[in-house]
Amino acid sequence: MMYMMKSAVFTASVLISGICPAICPAQEINDTAIFLEESYGKGSVMPRPDTVSLIFLGDVMLHARQIEESASRYASRHGETDAGDHYAFDFSAYFEDIQDSVSGADLAVANMEFTLGGPPFTGYPAFSAPDGYAGYLAGCGIDIFLTANNHILDRGKAGVIRTMGKYAELGKSAGIMSTGTSVSPEQFRRENPLTVDTCGMRISFVNFTYGTNVSVPGEYPKVNRAGKGQIGHLMHKAEENGSDLTVVLPHWGEEYSTEHSEAQHEQAAWLAENGADIIIGTHPHVVQDTATIKVALPDSTVKEVPVVYSLGNSVSNMSAPYTQIGLMVKVRAVKLMNRKVKILPIEYTYLWCSLPGRLKDTHTTIPVKAYIGKRHLWKMPYEYDKMIDSYLQVKRLTGIQD
Repeated sequence: MMYMMKSAVFTASVLISGICPAICPAQEINDTAIFLEESYGKGSVMPRPDTVSLIFLGDVMLHARQIEESASRYASRHGETDAGDHYAFDFSAYFEDIQDSVSGADLAVANMEFTLGGPPFTGYPAFSAPDGYAGYLAGCGIDIFLTANNHILDRGKAGVIRTMGKYAELGKSAGIMSTGTSVSPEQFRRENPLTVDTCGMRISFVNFTYGTNVSVPGEYPKVNRAGKGQIGHLMHKAEENGSDLTVVLPHWGEEYSTEHSEAQHEQAAWLAENGADIIIGTHPHVVQDTATIKVALPDSTVKEVPVVYSLGNSVSNMSAPYTQIGLMVKVRAVKLMNRKVKILPIEYTYLWCSLPGRLKDTHTTIPVKAYIGKRHLWKMPYEYDKMIDSYLQVKRLTGIQD
């Protein structure tokens, strides 16, 4: 399988300096006006600034029905195969409607809510996906796999070691990176935080979870937990690495609640005060509201830290209220001449996780707005009605406008 590799340089504890082009070829964004006005004042004429675009997707799930349906879809075209064949699955329709947006970003990030623990392949409550699933996601343009979540230890110590080993192989073949889980002290130092040089910026990603469903003895494998000591250490490392932008990605919150909790708010405030530039959460399986936290800086300026409390699902077999609605978030940031980074207005795209036989023959994730007014395309139009109702309700409950 051939995968697309984006132009990003991974930076570990020993930072590698290099020269990046002024702007990544993936972009067609003209942020010159903002750059000049804030750096030199109106009327200045200068080259375009360093600008980066980031895409964030929520929980990538693989439930039992997804496993069965994708295996059946593959078998209908290629014939029956061994039940343990990691590549006898057809996921091709999952992200076909959003793949251009994902691959078009300079970096795309998603939460991998499964293990690659080997056969038998299973869904909830102990997820183990075929290796081909991770390969498919890499082929869609997802660059950074988030692994600090409550399901990463579902197959125990052997399962997480195998998962991280397969991600390392995929890193060599497809250029993906992962963060949040480590099987050795060396990996922990190298990937936590994950620091990436791209488009003239150094970006650190800090990923952690409130907990795991299974525990394993010993210090390693290590999953980043929500304790202030460990997370504070990672935030400090991001600063030491010379990061221009620190993105914090917590796996937190109350499942199926469209409103963030007080605990999430308190933790977000602490993260903002300790160096986070943007906070984007996962875990509740529904979209949650957003906020902006203001932090007073030593130079008497005020930093505004955007918080997206939960992205919801990006693909799953869930059908409970609001679980089929997710968010794709696009963040653009520009580096000014004073070396400060400005986060431009965040772009939100509502997604719908359609189930087999409703719109297409398989699971598929679509941008809601692109399908408004196209009820005739649905094999089962009641799902279109559910999509529109869920979309309007979630917009009302969260206040997030697309």
